[in-house]
Amino acid sequence: MGKKNMKDKIKIPRCDGISDEEFRESILPKREPVIITGLDIGLCKSLWTVDYLSNKIGDKQVKVHVSKDKQMDFIKKNFIYKTISFRSLIKRASEREHEEFFLDKNEVYYLRALGDDPRGRDVSDFKKHYSGISDDIIFPAYFEPSQYFSSVFRIGSSGCQLWTHYDIMDNMLIQVKGRKRVVLFNPQDTQNLYLNGDKSEIIDIDNPDYEKFPKFKNVMFYEGFLEPGDVIFIPALWMHNVISLDFGIAVNVFWKNLDNSFYNQKDPYGNRDLVPAEKALQSLETALKSLKELPKDYSDFYHRRILSRVERSLNEL
Repeated sequence: MGKKNMKDKIKIPRCDGISDEEFRESILPKREPVIITGLDIGLCKSLWTVDYLSNKIGDKQVKVHVSKDKQMDFIKKNFIYKTISFRSLIKRASEREHEEFFLDKNEVYYLRALGDDPRGRDVSDFKKHYSGISDDIIFPAYFEPSQYFSSVFRIGSSGCQLWTHYDIMDNMLIQVKGRKRVVLFNPQDTQNLYLNGDKSEIIDIDNPDYEKFPKFKNVMFYEGFLEPGDVIFIPALWMHNVISLDFGIAVNVFWKNLDNSFYNQKDPYGNRDLVPAEKALQSLETALKSLKELPKDYSDFYHRRILSRVERSLNEL
């Protein structure tokens, strides 16, 4: 398997104090990631200690990922879900070794905050669901209020690595505490990323199995490191892999960069494919299932016809 013989990585640019106008006119149209420094994100950067958040949020129940493996795999589910108090979560997530644990004294924790509906049907809204600390943080005003979809409170143990995935909405990740390494992949590398739904099957991006994933040799890494107070713009469809280098606290803000009709209105997480794309993918799965009914040589022929048609359509874009 061995370590990846990488091409030179593309360093995600760092820009200081981007104004709202500059972002909308110069950054947004390029559809490329950028790390923005020097923004006023509020008092959270100094206030959000373990003790402060524990006292402010206390016994609020939160659903968290718990894993013995620092590289979390959403496809194979190498983690369990546990509902615990926020006070317990932030204490454990900030520890290297635990006196109280579910699986292992070195287990890692990851919170992707949900709404208050126990059935998971409401959209995550940090300002609403964590109102006691909502005034501590200032969101960048780079999008129109009507475009706002959700804001997600995230807390992760040191070393916790999230699976590579894409989002269908534009996204600002506000890093409040701790450092993160963020690796992104251009949407044009999609065919080299071995997607299973919206997630890549390649978990260890730095030590991939090239026998299993040979096309991954062709991808280009876009890499950046976030310090407390940094904000990274992740455009929709850019695959991203995030590693917490320290115990980390962050908030994501997602907004709809396309017309509202493109999005599934019954999707509280905002991670279902756009409505036309979802229909197309469902039709493709039906077509591929039908081809399995044919003898092998016929099936091979029509698979290649479909592939040729898709390639022609791609070239017409």
